[in-house]
Amino acid sequence: MRHPLPNSIPDTQALLARGGYIAERDTATVLYLALKLQRPLFIEGEPGTGKTEIAKVLASTLGMPLIRLQCYEGLDVSSAVYEWNFAAQMTAIRLAESAGGGATPVDLYSERFLIRRPLLQALQPREGERCVLLIDELDRVDEPFEAYLLEVLSEFQVTVPEIGVIRATEPPIVIITSNRTREVHDAIKRRCLYHWVDYPDMERELGIVRAKVPGMPEQLSREVVRFAQSLRTAGLFKPPGIAETLDWANALIALDAVALSPEMTRSTLGVLLKYQDDIGRMNTGEIARRVSDATAGT
Repeated sequence: MRHPLPNSIPDTQALLARGGYIAERDTATVLYLALKLQRPLFIEGEPGTGKTEIAKVLASTLGMPLIRLQCYEGLDVSSAVYEWNFAAQMTAIRLAESAGGGATPVDLYSERFLIRRPLLQALQPREGERCVLLIDELDRVDEPFEAYLLEVLSEFQVTVPEIGVIRATEPPIVIITSNRTREVHDAIKRRCLYHWVDYPDMERELGIVRAKVPGMPEQLSREVVRFAQSLRTAGLFKPPGIAETLDWANALIALDAVALSPEMTRSTLGVLLKYQDDIGRMNTGEIARRVSDATAGT
């Protein structure tokens, strides 16, 4: 069931909170404006800071389908927008030939043979529907595909040479994310509202853990968050994001932990850190010191 859009910034915060997303006012403000002005929202930030989750929560709380385009190097129009159903076209030709009609009586480049990929699906969803379009990790694609997106983001339309322009009957809600592994072209950003998502502070991350791992003891929740926060100041190659904090919290619950200890932390460090060099920097003494700081503050 489709729900109405929020009509204020506090309503936007409440909408996200219903989906378990604890948003700062700045995030709620730019999201509210993107919804109100029907503009794409471009979100940058470190990996694991909750950028993708905004689109997921928005779709679930508004009762809209989520269409996700996961970006990668080499992504092209045939994978992201549309392609022609070659097998069906060949079948139509053979059927026409077997009927003895000579020329093919069907238009091989009609919508009947068009295979819709995520971008076209978002522009032409099922009748009466509006969707949330998530273009995830745009910084991974090649620059020519960025250029192709300009028409989509500015006009909510795509051009299919054999058919013409296909326009959205109702513009999708567009969320674009980037981990900033490279700079995305200014032309993309100018067509969007922009927001930077940083790692959360202690209280906000604690609120996220409470919302996502409700069965966790309060003391252990604070210790987990304090430890994760301390790792983000350790100069690691890949500090743990919110997703890793939640994974670690769930892992400790699965191990029936009631309080953080150096031994438990050492044995589960691979849930928080994903690179051996980072894990190697956390020697026994370093872990013990950080655990002591985390437990002393609870």
